[in-house]
This record gives sequence, C-alpha cells and structure tokens, in this order.
Amino acid sequence: MSLFFFFLLCFSISHALPPPRGFFLNCGSSSSTNLNEIDYTPDQEFISVGNTTTIKQKDLIPILSTLRYFPDKSSRKHCYNFPVAKTSKYLIRTTYYYGNFDGKNNPPVFDQIVGGTKWSVVNTSEDYAKGQSSYYEIIVGVPGKRLSVCLAKNAHTLSSSPFISALDVQSLEDTMYNSTDLGSYKLSLIARNSFGGDGEIISYPDDKYNRLWQPFLDQKHPTVTSRSRINPSNFWNIPPPEAFVEGFTASKGKPLELQWPPFPLLATKYYVALYFQDNRSPGPMSWRAFDVSVNGLSFLRKLNVSTNGVMVYSGQWPLSGQTQITLTPAKDAPIGPVINAGEVFQVLPLGGTTNIKDAIAMEDLLESIKKPPVDWSGDPCLPRANSWTGLTCSKEKISRVISLNLTNLGLSGSLPPSINKMTALKDLWLGKNKLTGPIPDLSPMTRLETLHLEDNQFTGAIPESLAKLPNLRTLSLKNNKLNGTIPSVLLQRKGLTIQASPENMPSTNKTGQIRVANS
Repeated sequence: MSLFFFFLLCFSISHALPPPRGFFLNCGSSSSTNLNEIDYTPDQEFISVGNTTTIKQKDLIPILSTLRYFPDKSSRKHCYNFPVAKTSKYLIRTTYYYGNFDGKNNPPVFDQIVGGTKWSVVNTSEDYAKGQSSYYEIIVGVPGKRLSVCLAKNAHTLSSSPFISALDVQSLEDTMYNSTDLGSYKLSLIARNSFGGDGEIISYPDDKYNRLWQPFLDQKHPTVTSRSRINPSNFWNIPPPEAFVEGFTASKGKPLELQWPPFPLLATKYYVALYFQDNRSPGPMSWRAFDVSVNGLSFLRKLNVSTNGVMVYSGQWPLSGQTQITLTPAKDAPIGPVINAGEVFQVLPLGGTTNIKDAIAMEDLLESIKKPPVDWSGDPCLPRANSWTGLTCSKEKISRVISLNLTNLGLSGSLPPSINKMTALKDLWLGKNKLTGPIPDLSPMTRLETLHLEDNQFTGAIPESLAKLPNLRTLSLKNNKLNGTIPSVLLQRKGLTIQASPENMPSTNKTGQIRVANS
C-alpha cells in the first residue's frame, strides 16, 4: 500500500473551532504538546507496555521527537485501548518517524491491527531515506465500547522493534462515509488530495475532522480558483471548503484526463469520492456538465456542477494498476469540465471478531489476575497470528475460545465467575501458578474435556457442579488448599480421571489418583 508523508507540518489557520472530539496521543512523551491547535497528550493512560525514547534531531515537530517502541519478542501484539461510544465511527491516524532510534539505521517493518482486523504493513524505509515521516489512516465502525489499535511483529521485523510516534483517534459524524457498511468493512486511506494547489496541507481547523488533504499538482492541466465557498453540511462527507478553492480544468469541448492516484493500485475494491465545483460567479451560464468515467468505465453520466459543488462516489469500485479519471464535457456545455478534490480508500473486509461472551470473560480474567501476559490486549482471538498468549480459538468468523493454557506463567489472583461464559472451551489448563480463592461454578462449560488446576492455592470445597460437565475426562486438583474430600457425585462419574492431594481423597483411596472406567 502506498504511503503519504509529512515532516515539518505547516497548516493554515483560518478560524477558531472547538477542539476535535477524540484522542490525540504524543507517543512516548511525558508531557502534552499543541500542534495546529490540537492538544496531543502523553500515551501512558492507554497502553501499559513498551519503552519510550527521544529522537535527538533538530527542527522536529514535538509529536515526531518522541516515540514508544516494543522490544518484547514473546508478545504477539502491543495494543492501545480506548473507551468509545457504542456503534460509533472513527478516523484513526498512525504517525511514524524512525529517526534511527535504535542505532541500526534500518527502519523496522511490522503490522498494524485495528480490533481483530489486520490493517496494513508499516514500512517507513522509503520515507525515512528522504528525511520524512509516514502516516496511515483508516475509518472504522466500533460496535462495542472499546477500540484497540495494535502493532505486531511480522516475518520482516527480524530483530527490530515496532514503534509509533503519534496516534489520532478522531470521532466522525454518522453521515460520513455512510455508503460503506462499517460493520462489515473498514476504509484504509490510499489518497486524499486537493487538486490544483501547490501550497499547504489542508487540515484542522479548516477540516474540523482533522483529515489531511495533500495538494496535488499536474502541469498538464490548467488550474482555476473558485470565487465562492461551498457549504460543507450539503455533503455527506463534510469536506472543508478549502478543498474546493483550486481545481483542474480543460478547455471548452475538451476532455480532462487525470492519472490519480499517481501510483498503481492493488486489484481490489475501493471507495472513491470525487468533489467538483464551478469556479465562476453564480449566473445563468454558471454550470458545467460532463460525464465522469474511471478507467474507461462510466462512473456518472451527465453530471451538472454548479457553484454549490457536488460530490460523486462509489462504495465498491474495482481498481487495478494505474487509475485514470476522464471528464468528458457535454456537447452543449459552455465551458470545460473541472475537478477539485478526491479521496480513495481500500475497502477492507473485517477479519472477524471474538464471540462477545468469550471476550467479556477474558477481559474479566485479565482484571482478576496479576501480571498477565503482556499481549493480553485488543481482540483476544484475532487476527489469528496475534491472538492472546495461551489461547487457541476456532476458525469461524465469530471466533470462540476453545483452549486456554496458562500453565506455569507465575500468575496470581483469582478466577472470576464469568469464566464459565466460555462455553466452547474444551481445555482449561491453569496449573503451576499462584491462583487463590474458590473454584467457580463451571457447569455451563459443557464442552470442557480437561481441567488442570493443580499446584495453585485454591481454597474452599471441591464443587459438586463439576459432575455436571458431561465431557470432562481429566480433572487435576492436587497441591491446592481445598477443603474436604472429592464429592461422591464426581467419584461416580464414568470415564473420568481425577488427580487430587491425599487429604482430598476418600479414606479408601490415598493414592492421589482415581480412574473410573466406562461401563
């Protein structure tokens, strides 16, 4: 995927606005900083892992002068977690400036993940060679109340560490990009440009949603300047009026052919939005009419553009290789076509999610134990290569936890009652830790086959409810602080092997193991 970059950011300031809604993090920093009227705050409230460092380089803007990096080789992913509004919509921007922070002069290559979906590979090598930073954007829908943004090693990371300089999580309006079902897809930015200008990037406060509109020049096309401002509320995507100020045009009767984005694209589906405005003063002849085609296929016929502006879009447009946009004027059009701005996003299918009951149970377990695995953050099961340490999950789109093995990880704390919500679990192995408290009622976990709780500090009675697990064939309870003997209903279970300490065995059996054969 192609990247867009910025180094020293200088945005125009047009008017005061309330601060944008969301989270804006200066990663690795211990203090807040203001950039373009937005306060970027330290990131430690949203992540508990990783190391921080400072880039010792002159003339860096503050959000590029610090970073957080993740040297832990055993962790499957490293996640920022945000509390968000349920069924909300967000634009996420990750910013990276390597700055040779590790002394290797070789920027690491790694993955970035949103929720349970792999977003993209991060490779900043080309930008860093030019002395530039890199950024990526994605638009996501959030069905629940938590949003995670994660970094993870991949096969190309080798001995390097994933890192991040800044992270923006900007709230969007419900109307924006609403032609895409964000419950099934995410929109990963490929290009967002204002055409014809050669000046500064358009962003906040001109764009109150803090999107970045890069200027795009093409010497083959004359440019025009608009004499009137559009009303952003007339457009679903609420573009900034400044994106319509300049535009490309063509002579009367001539088509306008624009190669944009200026690089080849992977063969897949894209969200394409194009923005137009007649630059002349309102009047009887203040209109432009033309057909719009993309790579020779009709995108929209007989588009009539006035000074009020118009947006045309497709939520699922197939593109491959170099893209050419052609604007063909109507025969009776008094003036040639015009185009002012455009956005292209790759449409990413969601990678699935973890069953909500399993996810809640794992979150409860995370809160109940001390020193859990460092990668217990983000979606528990997905992406599958980056599931939480100790978990094995099913391969359905809505994944279930089918095995949990935390043997000998030095865990302390207790088991929450909600662990029994993981009803697809077949194997629960928690042996050789320092877990305390009672053994909760596990009877809803009817698929459970093996239960290892040995070598902990569990207390209380051995629950009779364990006899309600129809598929249980191995139960290990030895070396705990359990009271009383094994309930008779468990002793009568056919096909079950029980391991327990001598004090918990019936008086007729002090061997530490009972095996009841099938009849």
